[in-house]
Amino acid sequence: MRILVVEDDSKIASFISVGLRQAGFLVDVVDNGEDGLVRALDGVHDLAILDIMLPRLDGLALLDQLRRRQVNTPVIILSAKRSVEDRVKGLQAGGDDYLTKPFSFSELLARVQALLRRAGAAPETTVLRVGDLSLDKLKREVHRGDRKIDLQPREFSLLEYLMRNPGRVISKTMILEHVWDYNFDPQTNVVDVLICRLRNKVDRDFGRKLIQTIRGVGYALGNN
Repeated sequence: MRILVVEDDSKIASFISVGLRQAGFLVDVVDNGEDGLVRALDGVHDLAILDIMLPRLDGLALLDQLRRRQVNTPVIILSAKRSVEDRVKGLQAGGDDYLTKPFSFSELLARVQALLRRAGAAPETTVLRVGDLSLDKLKREVHRGDRKIDLQPREFSLLEYLMRNPGRVISKTMILEHVWDYNFDPQTNVVDVLICRLRNKVDRDFGRKLIQTIRGVGYALGNN
């Protein structure tokens, strides 16, 4: 799952993004309201975490524009303002939750998970399936047939990315950008190592191999 963080305080943004990535989420971070609006409109995020006091476009104005354009992405508002009136304004503007600073990451993560559960009530939006392989994005569980497969957070993120794009060839660069969220040298072998680890868990003990290597191009997940 991909989360957008719109926060101009670099320390807070880093605190949030590192914690979310360690919890297995893909994270995009922007530091101003205008860029936040552009990213929120692209429709690829499952949830947004939005500071109120932002340069170029404040958080409430950003949120108002999203809701006016019928973008229903769940939004957690972050603010140093603690009054009931401020919370009411944030929720009336279209926020789904309101968290005051300072806050613990465990509380933020619990609120993220709760909102994702509510937003993904329909099974088809929370469970990905390719052949006999299933991935539950909210329970963070993977099964192949009747067997449960235990994955590390980055393995889970890679498998989710592949399962979101069944049959599509995914390049190493694309995997680096989506799973690590950094611009690594595409010649690095970290992708090959992670694919190998994932393949050992998902394919090794099964007759049908789902993870395919497309030489010189990348990888694909299919039913071959």
